Amino acid sequence: MSEHPTDLTADEARRVILRSQGLIGADARKGGVHAMLRRLGAVQLDTISILARSHELVAYARLGAVGRPKIERAYWHDPAQSFEYWCHAACILPIEHWPLYSFRRRAYRERRFRWHEVPDGVEKLLDQVRESGPLTTSDVGGAKNGGPWWDWSDSKIGLEWLLDIGELVCSRRVGWRRVYDLAERVVPADLLADDLSDEECIIRLAAIAGRSLGVANRTDLIDYLRLKGRYAAILDEVLLSGATGLVPVSVAGWPGKKGQGNAWADPAALESEPRGGRHRTTLLSPFDSLIWHRGRTERVFGFKYQLELYVPKHKRVHGYFTMPVLAGGRLIGRVDPAREGTTLVIRQLHLEPGLSPAKYAGALSDAVWSAAEWVGCDAVRVERADPPELIPLLTTQKP
Repeated sequence: MSEHPTDLTADEARRVILRSQGLIGADARKGGVHAMLRRLGAVQLDTISILARSHELVAYARLGAVGRPKIERAYWHDPAQSFEYWCHAACILPIEHWPLYSFRRRAYRERRFRWHEVPDGVEKLLDQVRESGPLTTSDVGGAKNGGPWWDWSDSKIGLEWLLDIGELVCSRRVGWRRVYDLAERVVPADLLADDLSDEECIIRLAAIAGRSLGVANRTDLIDYLRLKGRYAAILDEVLLSGATGLVPVSVAGWPGKKGQGNAWADPAALESEPRGGRHRTTLLSPFDSLIWHRGRTERVFGFKYQLELYVPKHKRVHGYFTMPVLAGGRLIGRVDPAREGTTLVIRQLHLEPGLSPAKYAGALSDAVWSAAEWVGCDAVRVERADPPELIPLLTTQKP
């Protein structure tokens, strides 16, 4: 890194991050879901739906109460404006990013294995898609053999393999099932023909990750893109060479050697102090890119966070699907929501230690009620709160 990185306080870095993520600033809502996806670079998908699916919650957190059908249409255009592939996890990605993942498609093709051995007969599946048009796993016999979730059928394994290596692409879902089609029918020809080197892929993806995260250290960038081995080594090289366009910064309180840069930033994000515009008050999906990296979440917000859905019930502290509450640019608490008809049930609500219930009850109420109304609930019930005096402060009737 440069010997003279830009110095940032922890609060300055936090505000840059929030603005880069579209959670602060007057222009954050411009362009709707389409622009939001391009700002973030990637929106994670997940099967769990408590209030709504995660990719809907990410849009809601930034844009407010956009209708859920409108969000879906914005993601799944015809012709395709986005596609699904592996970034931080399974993500919706802008269609123009198709060439940037050629390094990963090549790696899968070389390995011929990801979670399952690739069965014989994948060429027949490819021919079936070519001849019959877009299809789902149900069109070729189903996704499972009847056992646990990972006991995929050969057809499912084959389709996923063909998606991994770029022969097939998913640019929409029907009933949460992927629709597989030939890449040549979905991806614009100029993008399909743009075969980038591994280094060029990493350079351009690192720049996208840097813009999305605003300020990020190496670990954050690695986590965003899930790079390992030689790809992580390429990242190190292109960061130091300046090829990514990201600039070194020194964030007070972040790990690193004194007087040296300990992070990287998008230079455009540093051009002006992110003071203007209203802060979002909202519930966040556990799979929101603001909090993807739990170590980063603690570093930026002082907020220790664990998603406990895989923790045995008797060992959970905050609940099954705990959603952080963002208000005033800080993570002030967490709620564990559920639905009972048109009632939003808060099974547990926790305010962060040291914060005043009287001061923050209004923000908690705004976040909870806004989410309730967005998903069509007309009542809220809080079953448990810490501290307990929050329960009467969060009204059970519409404010």
